[in-house]
Amino acid sequence: MGGNSFGKVFKITTFGESHGKGLGVIIDGCPAGLAIDEAFIQNELARRRPGQSKIVTQRKEPDQVQILSGVFEGKATGTPIGMVIMNTDQKSKDYSHIADKFRPSHADFTYQEKYGLRDYRGGGRSSARETAARVAAGAIAKLFLKAKGIKIDAYVSQVGAIKVEQAYQDLDMDNVEATPVRCPDLAVAEKMIGLIQEVRKAGDTIGGVVTSVISGCPTGLGEPAFDKLHADLGKAMLSINACKGFEYGSGFSGVSMRGSAHNDSFYKAADGTIKTTTNYSGGVQGGISNGMDINFRVAFKPVATIVSAQESVNMNGDKAEVVGKGRHDPCVLPRAVPIVEAMAALVVADHLLRQRTVVL
Repeated sequence: MGGNSFGKVFKITTFGESHGKGLGVIIDGCPAGLAIDEAFIQNELARRRPGQSKIVTQRKEPDQVQILSGVFEGKATGTPIGMVIMNTDQKSKDYSHIADKFRPSHADFTYQEKYGLRDYRGGGRSSARETAARVAAGAIAKLFLKAKGIKIDAYVSQVGAIKVEQAYQDLDMDNVEATPVRCPDLAVAEKMIGLIQEVRKAGDTIGGVVTSVISGCPTGLGEPAFDKLHADLGKAMLSINACKGFEYGSGFSGVSMRGSAHNDSFYKAADGTIKTTTNYSGGVQGGISNGMDINFRVAFKPVATIVSAQESVNMNGDKAEVVGKGRHDPCVLPRAVPIVEAMAALVVADHLLRQRTVVL
């Protein structure tokens, strides 16, 4: 299986399965001397871990990270950083009933067709549990970006038809962690929680949108033509389980505007920097960051595992019934927030280090 690595200078390779002994990541390219805050890494994993509230899966995993290499006396040595997270609460028997069946909208069929076999225990490598390794790596990328004055925020802006109507600039990001749904508009958050609980009781699932903002990003990040900054962000987000859409800046809504309204006019700010009066470009022009906030939105589908009976086929192509068992998220959005932040951090960290090679 290829495709387990991401990035070119700040590069990660993840490994492990949902019901294996554990998961892990190797980070290559982390600058020597970076202070590694293990408590911060653990906190980021706590934001992603299962069992953290009543509106997510009740699998109980502490997601305790162990740093095996690349860190000495609290600082990165410049050598590969190895981290592992052991699985402690697998219940593989919950999946024995689908050992020879294909679950609708899962990777069961495609993995079987591509590799000739599959790990049916929670999806194996295709499970969203793999993202724990990404969050651990993303936490180190965040520490690197923080030292450069770059901040990444993300929040749930929509669950089903319930949306946050305020622009991100008008929201208090300190409120994101104030509710289990991770929506900074507290009134809207309560409605979202109510909807998720309703959907869960019905044995169903629901999707939504995560909005993210990267602030403090310098100009010049991005490598046209095929490694545009927004293209790499799009790839990063679309690599996350259940992600079905990515848009940045004005996104799809921009198609209804005219160029005269959509163009971002430049002006010289009081501090002497060049800025734009509007930001329909989403902080990226020509594939390169322009110094404005980079903002984007990520759409997630409803979780594919539901407890209601669904028609499918078995490995012989015969009709079969599939019923979801075990512990699953009724809505992936709350736990997706730290994953979105982690992947964004990995992209920006990689491009920041790549920029060093072209700017003396």
